[in-house]
This record gives sequence, C-alpha cells and structure tokens, in this order.
Amino acid sequence: MPTPFAPAIVDAPLPYVAQLDPRSLAQVDLVVIHCTELPDLAAAREYGERVLYDSGTGNSGHYYIDRDGTVLRYVPDDRIAHHVRGMNRRAIGIELVNTGRFPHWLDSRHQAMDEPYTDVQIQALVALLNHLADELPALRHIAGHEDLDREQVPASDDPSLLVQRKLDPGPRFPWERVLAAVPLQRPPG
Repeated sequence: MPTPFAPAIVDAPLPYVAQLDPRSLAQVDLVVIHCTELPDLAAAREYGERVLYDSGTGNSGHYYIDRDGTVLRYVPDDRIAHHVRGMNRRAIGIELVNTGRFPHWLDSRHQAMDEPYTDVQIQALVALLNHLADELPALRHIAGHEDLDREQVPASDDPSLLVQRKLDPGPRFPWERVLAAVPLQRPPG
C-alpha cells in the first residue's frame, strides 16, 4: 500500500519521450494542475500521442490521474512536456481525467465545468504532490492552467463573443483541500 508521500506511479511513456528536450530538475519550481477535458483516460492518451510539432512531439502533461486514483507518468520529470504556454521549462504538468467542457470547449453556451473530481483522485493528487515536493528541491509553487493561460478567443458558436481558452482545472477543483495538504503555494496575482 503506498504511503501518502510515495504514490503508486505507473510508467507509461509516450512514444516520443526521447525527443522531448531534457532539463535539470533543479529548475522545476512549479506544478500546473490541468483537467483533460476529455471523456476518459483512453482519449487523453490518444490525444497525448498525437504528433503536433516538427520535433515529432505533441501536447501532454507529465502525470495523469484517472477517476479511480490511478497515477500514470507519461513524461519523466527530467523532460520538458508541452502542457502550458511559456512555463514548460520550469513546470510539471498534472492532468486530472475530467470531462470539463467536452466536447464543446469553446462554445459560449457550454462553458460550465460540472463534473466533480473524485475523492480518490484528489487523494492521489495530494500524495503525488507531496512526493514531488520531496523529490524536486526547487518545487515551491502550484497553479491551475487557468491561472497561467488567460487568453480569450472567439467562441466557436459566435465569433463575436470571447471565451476563456483554458478554464482548467475549473471551479470544481478543491483548492483549499489540496493547499492544506501540500507544502506548495499558489503564486501571487
């Protein structure tokens, strides 16, 4: 049985991991919490495997936590995953499986994120965050994707309206519960 500071982590590297840029763990000072905004872990994996860049890589977090609390590592901590604009070099990305706004991400009529996170999912997240805080000496900060990517874009149903490009992890994410259980702080602002 894993302890609160050593979660069971299943290594499931993406096919292009070796093509992701390496980095020193000493520069990792931020964890970014995401939700997949997809129906399930299989869809998230399929999306993560898509090659989107000339480098032969795509978009992915480092860790994925399924609704049942299973923790998978798609990208090692010492590789730069593409999960948040402008912060990837210094950040670990953790994706929580949650439908979010799926499948109407940018439709102005469907911006609610109603699916709650499961208790076991949040317990696994807290265990992972504590483990990362123990393993990564510079890790001090935690933020939601929505905190770091504030861009507004035209709504898919009405381009005259603007919607937030990223809303994850969203209003159902239990920030108080998580922050009370980990040695990380949200950045000011």
